[in-house]
Parts: sequence; structure tokens; C-alpha cells
Amino acid sequence: MWRMTGLRADARRNREKILAAARELFREQGTAVALDDIARRAEVGIGTLYRRFPDRDALITDVALEGFETGLAAVEGARAAGGGTVRVLDEMFRRVVAQRDRLVMPLIGGPVVRDPRVQELQRAILGALEEVLAEGRAEGVLRADVTAFDLVGAAAMACRPMPHLPPGAAAALAARHLAVYLHGLRPQGALALPAMVEVGEHLGLA
Repeated sequence: MWRMTGLRADARRNREKILAAARELFREQGTAVALDDIARRAEVGIGTLYRRFPDRDALITDVALEGFETGLAAVEGARAAGGGTVRVLDEMFRRVVAQRDRLVMPLIGGPVVRDPRVQELQRAILGALEEVLAEGRAEGVLRADVTAFDLVGAAAMACRPMPHLPPGAAAALAARHLAVYLHGLRPQGALALPAMVEVGEHLGLA
């Protein structure tokens, strides 16, 4: 990841520990959690946290960047694996679910991060998904009215398993949900979808 270029090994380790702690606490308590608590969870001093992240917005931005980079890598990796559109989508969803712990900011409904780097990653993800959809329609395996935002929404829901389930059960349930969703993307016998709402402006893409 480009943000780690030039950092010493110990600085990289501290940065990763802080990001991991921030992801956990953002998920548990939201992005307003005390930075002291994040430093404590990361087992670093508050001064170390501020050297890496000068304020809360910088930390939130980097957690968001990490999440969208992970999402884009999942799409690109699935496309590189090939095997037809349905297989690409299945692989993409599996990769996203497997790395859902790194997708905190896209998933928890935190503040919209309007950093240009985040917006660039969002556009790259949507563009890659639109290409996958176009290929699927050309193959005749995807319905015409599904959008990239539909795929993003499905991935987000699959990454939010029902509470209080052990990890194995949660993973199995996510796999079933994805199988049902992928089946619903087929054009055969498809029912019309409700009207699509404009969500780009709420993601800072307008």
C-alpha cells in the first residue's frame, strides 16, 4: 500500500496495529470512539498514534482507504482469475466476505469520506463492476437491470452476518446468501426490480 512507502519496519508495524485497533473499535463503538482507547487497544502510546495520524479525520480516512483498496483488489483479483462472469462474481463476493474485517468504513455507515483518493477508488470499483456487468449481459447470463450499486449493496449485506453466530455458521450463512443472490442475477424468469434510487451523492461521488 502506497501510504507505507518509506516507513521503517517498526513504524509500519505500529501503523498496522493502530489501523487494526481502529477497525475493531469503529466496528464496536463507531468512529467517535476515543483515540486514547484506540492507542490502548493497539498497545502503543498516544504520541505514536498522533505521529502516524495527526487527527481523527486522518485515521478515518486511512481506514476508509484501506477498505476500498481491499474491495478493488477483490474485484480485480476475481476478474484476473477468469472463468466467465458468474464465476467472477462468485469469486469476487467470496474474496470480499473473507476480508470483511478490513472493510469497516464502507460497511458501518460512518461519515462520508470525501478525500479524492477515496473517491477515486470508489469510481474504480464501480467502473470495474460495470465492465463485469456488461460482459455478463453480452454472455446472456445477467439480467439487464442490475447495476454496480446493486452488487456493492449485496456485498455489504453479505459482510454483515446475523449477530451471535459462531464464525463457522456465519460464513456458511453468508455463502448461502451469496448463492441465492447470484441465482437472482440470472435473466431467465426475472421479475422487474423496484426503481433505483440515486446513491452516488451520498457516497461523495456526485
